[in-house]
Amino acid sequence: MKSHFRLTFRLAITLALATFEFVAHAAEKQTPNIVIVFIDDMGYGDISPFATNQYSTPNLDRMAREGRKFTDFVVSSAVCSASRVALMTGCYHQRVGISGALAPSAKIGIHEDEVTIGELCQSKGYATACIGKWHLGHHAKFLPNRHGFDHYFGLPYSNDMWPLHPGNVAKLKENPAAKSDWPSLPLVEVHGDGEPVIVNADVQPRDQEQLTRQYTERATQFIRDNQSRPFFLYLPHSMVHVPLYVSDAFRGKSGAGLFGDVVMEVDWSVGQILDTLDELQLSSNTLVVFTSDNGPWLSYGDHAGHAGPLREGKGTMFEGGYRVPTLMRWSGKDGHDAHIPPGTASDRLASTIDLLPTVAALIDAPLPSHPIDGKNILPLMVGDETAQSPHEVFYCFYGNKLEAIRSDRWKLHLPHRYRTLAGRSGGSGGNPANYETAEIGIALYDLDNDPGETTDVAAQNPNIVEMLSNYAEHARFDLGDSDPQVKGLGVRPAGRL
Repeated sequence: MKSHFRLTFRLAITLALATFEFVAHAAEKQTPNIVIVFIDDMGYGDISPFATNQYSTPNLDRMAREGRKFTDFVVSSAVCSASRVALMTGCYHQRVGISGALAPSAKIGIHEDEVTIGELCQSKGYATACIGKWHLGHHAKFLPNRHGFDHYFGLPYSNDMWPLHPGNVAKLKENPAAKSDWPSLPLVEVHGDGEPVIVNADVQPRDQEQLTRQYTERATQFIRDNQSRPFFLYLPHSMVHVPLYVSDAFRGKSGAGLFGDVVMEVDWSVGQILDTLDELQLSSNTLVVFTSDNGPWLSYGDHAGHAGPLREGKGTMFEGGYRVPTLMRWSGKDGHDAHIPPGTASDRLASTIDLLPTVAALIDAPLPSHPIDGKNILPLMVGDETAQSPHEVFYCFYGNKLEAIRSDRWKLHLPHRYRTLAGRSGGSGGNPANYETAEIGIALYDLDNDPGETTDVAAQNPNIVEMLSNYAEHARFDLGDSDPQVKGLGVRPAGRL
């Protein structure tokens, strides 16, 4: 049964749409359009605003010149579904009951009582679209059109959740009579409150080659179709998640292998978005955010990116796993006081969970009545020189396990196991290498001076260890912990069939 807030929120959306012409006219003058480009598995060292690579990313370089680079921007957890639900709801994934990466067999998804960025925007008369990978539940009740989006087109989960997964291929090669571990991969489209339509029931490699281009074409068309009203575009690309695919236009273009080709096509996609906004004279009134759901999937070697100077990658809560390359652009002219200063950078701690409350502030939408964890980071975005991170601490959960606590400067790892290649190279040609399991005890790192988490300084800073350990107890009380077994009082359930 839907909560009273949910019903009230739906009524607000209905009333807003009923008076659309008035709201749209006001919003056009007062509120910015919002575009969030969300890349899959892109590491901190994968694009040239953050690292030197063999391939070029001219459009992302342009975003950095025309906007602001965030060098300490993190996600809730270094894995797909958990990261995505956190971005959408402004909450730690642990609070809203979704961890890991939901498989096609999953019977859960985002709960109907959660409020997404899309729903906030709809309440203010915005046109909304999600184009790309959703991964917050593939059943009809969990899809984007039930959670704040007028239109959805894309893959409902990761592009490797299909019969051609390397592990499945090896299994069937050994035993052709065995049952596939994965169903066929569908491409889905849905409008409004309608039922989802399967555009392609069995996506093949040749189809994946066109995904980045298809997503981009639909994204730019959405902008054109809604240029006279405020809009929110959420563009979660399937790439650079394995398996890697690229269109003919970019195959071999980077000279740095398939991964470089795929990054260059994603960069091209960003350029198409920016060019369309420029052409329609919407750039001054559009906030564009570029970020990633987690760091690189290192076991895939030459089909994976890299974390630059940061330790480890996807699947860990070391910095290489959950700190992601992030750029924002919004010139904010045409009467707006707020804008993002060009060619600047922020090294203050901020997160994808901050996007919902920041968007709410920008468009004057009410925050959800239930608790959220994100903070308004507009002062950091607009270059306020006095602005500090709004997070006194940040909780680093992987799955349901609290693995670390950090402040803007310090990071305390709590005892846990983690996966690592232990200095070995990853796999090649789309086949992963095996991880090893390692353990870490209590360890403190000074991220201002040691972002690579190489030197444990716990012994020299007992007061910092004690302070962050106390915050860990607060985190467990509110959000729980799988080890020790603690049920958090602030945890809400995931949606269920």
